[in-house]
Amino acid sequence: MKREELELYTDYLISSSGAATATGLSGDENEVMCWHFDHCKGRSVKGINLLNALYHSGEVSIPVAFEVVKKPTQYCDLVTRQVKRASEVTKNEQMRAMIGTCVANQLKFRYVLMDSWFAAKENFEFIVQKKKHFIAALKDNRLFALSEQDKKEGRFVRVDTLQLTDQQAVRGWLKGFGDEVLLVRQVFTNKDGSTGLLNLVCSDLTLDGEQVTTIYKKRWKVEEFHKSLKSNAALAKSPTRTVTTQNNHVFMSIYAVFKLECLKLKLKLNHFALRAKLYIKATQQAYRELQALRAA
Repeated sequence: MKREELELYTDYLISSSGAATATGLSGDENEVMCWHFDHCKGRSVKGINLLNALYHSGEVSIPVAFEVVKKPTQYCDLVTRQVKRASEVTKNEQMRAMIGTCVANQLKFRYVLMDSWFAAKENFEFIVQKKKHFIAALKDNRLFALSEQDKKEGRFVRVDTLQLTDQQAVRGWLKGFGDEVLLVRQVFTNKDGSTGLLNLVCSDLTLDGEQVTTIYKKRWKVEEFHKSLKSNAALAKSPTRTVTTQNNHVFMSIYAVFKLECLKLKLKLNHFALRAKLYIKATQQAYRELQALRAA
């Protein structure tokens, strides 16, 4: 795609006050548009599964790599007798590839932040091998040894059974990972008033618990990025029906959000405020046009 066409299409995505089309991304099933398991909903949903690497520094969040999960292999499920699809690479392999790309491009960063889905031994080893540090959320059933002696004798306990206070950090060993790490407990209040616990593991032993939780909070920027993709750049609303055009639309939606981020820095308005400003201007113009039509 030529640069002029890219700028035109992404400006259209930003400026559109409604759906980019009436059809949405509900086209025929293919290796990109297919069924994926949604861990938030606890069931499979049809759509595009997108992995993003977001670089955050100061007040800026910039997309630096992305992967669309592809499932080209079709097979018959022996239990349900339904045709299903499978990827040739795992999400963890794709994540490592994105980190490798960022390192190869000499992007300056120190920490890789991830949720519990990516808190795997292979990912930890890869990040450390690249001379970077990781901070990751852990599932409650992950096993931890509080001393090297406990590790040698196989005395591991579930992380959710450890009696830790908010932002308390302890050193120890995560089962399956060879290096000593920090385990940090974060206590927070849910919207319904209940108390929630989050266990974090960090490879940087120079940090304290407060520093670990403060840095990890920046991971929420990727959730804001995904929300802006859907709400402000029409990610899930496109007439595209082929793998190539769907991939192009995903890229241009990401680029559109990047342009919003640039405008945010210039005008000191967040993405949603910028879109609201455009909507108000569009409504005013529509009203003036309506009055002109009446007067004709």
